[in-house]
Amino acid sequence: MSKLTHFNEQGRAKMVDISEKNTTERTAVARSSVIVNEYIYNQIIDGTNKKGDVLAVSQVAGIMAAKQTSSIIPMCHPIALTGVNITFDWNVHRYDHHYEVLILAEAKTTGQTGVEMEALTAASATALTIYDMCKAAGKDMIIGQTMLISKTGGKSGDYKRQL
Repeated sequence: MSKLTHFNEQGRAKMVDISEKNTTERTAVARSSVIVNEYIYNQIIDGTNKKGDVLAVSQVAGIMAAKQTSSIIPMCHPIALTGVNITFDWNVHRYDHHYEVLILAEAKTTGQTGVEMEALTAASATALTIYDMCKAAGKDMIIGQTMLISKTGGKSGDYKRQL
């Protein structure tokens, strides 16, 4: 049975000591999505949403969220990010009015702990911001699955999700 790492000898929560871990380059990519109706899709594509450029604002929100991850995830170490990039792609099926914006969030650091939580937080905050900016146009949006796609660096090595 493996030892629980986030509990002290009294069985109470603690932040893991990473002082002995090697400093390495680390990356993580996370994905999320938002399914919108045709009206909202057209607002986003045409830039006619009353709150502004939905994808630009959401992208900035995701970057800001990545930088604040340790403030909202209790056992997450504050880390110096060396880069955060958020990209969008559309999965459009006009025949069934399925419009899904795919969000990819990549976080990078050189440090002693990984950036999976920062990438996941960025993808999540980006999706939530898309919802927030578009909710006046329709509340039937669906925030899709959020998942880690890949990570590099660190003791546990590389990981790539099989999609």
